[in-house]
Amino acid sequence: MIETRLSPDGGPQTLFAFESHDCEVFKLSVQAIPGGGVVLVMAENGEAFHAALNHDAQDRADLLRISYSWDLPRGRGRLAIERPEHGKMVKLMLENPRAMHVEDVQAMTCDPRRRLMDRDVEFFAISEKVEPIGPAPSLGADVPILTSDRYVCAQDLQRGDLVETLEAGLVPVLHAVRRTVPARGSFRPVRLRAPYFGLRSDIVVAPDQRLVVGGSEVEYIFGREAVLVPARHLVNGISAISLSGSPTVTYCQVILPRHESMIGAGCPIESLYIGRLRRKPAQLAQSVLAKIDRTLLPEHPKSSYPMLRPFEAITLMQRRAA
Repeated sequence: MIETRLSPDGGPQTLFAFESHDCEVFKLSVQAIPGGGVVLVMAENGEAFHAALNHDAQDRADLLRISYSWDLPRGRGRLAIERPEHGKMVKLMLENPRAMHVEDVQAMTCDPRRRLMDRDVEFFAISEKVEPIGPAPSLGADVPILTSDRYVCAQDLQRGDLVETLEAGLVPVLHAVRRTVPARGSFRPVRLRAPYFGLRSDIVVAPDQRLVVGGSEVEYIFGREAVLVPARHLVNGISAISLSGSPTVTYCQVILPRHESMIGAGCPIESLYIGRLRRKPAQLAQSVLAKIDRTLLPEHPKSSYPMLRPFEAITLMQRRAA
């Protein structure tokens, strides 16, 4: 997995490269090409494997999450490009993919001298399993969620629990999911500090976790009762702080019947949005919900709250601080 920004000049870019000369010659490169594409090339002892995938990101500010996975017993692989800040994704299913040897994985991760990594790359990581793509949990395990009678840590919520919501009062938790990811890039934890945002205590969330923000300022500026604000737009070193230290972080989330907003430590926060994923078996099978029977999944309408862009979120927070 690699997370990177686009080159400012739109030219070709070697995002990551590695070459081994131990027992067998192995080469790996991931390149961004003009026009919006990513090319993966792997070569071993003269035999090459390559895959190319186009994306529609054109702005340098766009973050790309590129992942390559393989399942040799099934003879299948996948190259995927996610744009976590926009909720978009493209993927290419591969046949007879190439795997990486453990020795090469150790070398490229433990010895920086043996790899080439572009300065625009936020991080690279390797997993021992095929990682899911698509909707992702975004609540820290200890975020207190208001239920029918008390606050319960997000990691302890289970199917059937009743949680208090902003739109519909008490609703049942249909499913609870979790995932451990690198604590870097678009996964880097954000600490939202009380008493800002109506919080009663500090909470830790992923940058893509959205808060539901309402009030007179929202109605005056945006003409809406409430808006969605991603945590990444709130980071200012005071009310919201990016955290560092741990190499990984575990995030949790719950699926509610109609994508209702929960109450986390006193602040309305978005539950996991899955849209009509149940109607897309192929995508569902590659998601964090793969083990859930699709007949037990709801269909979520789009949120009635608009999501703020970065400059809009900054404007709103400045008005609130004034």
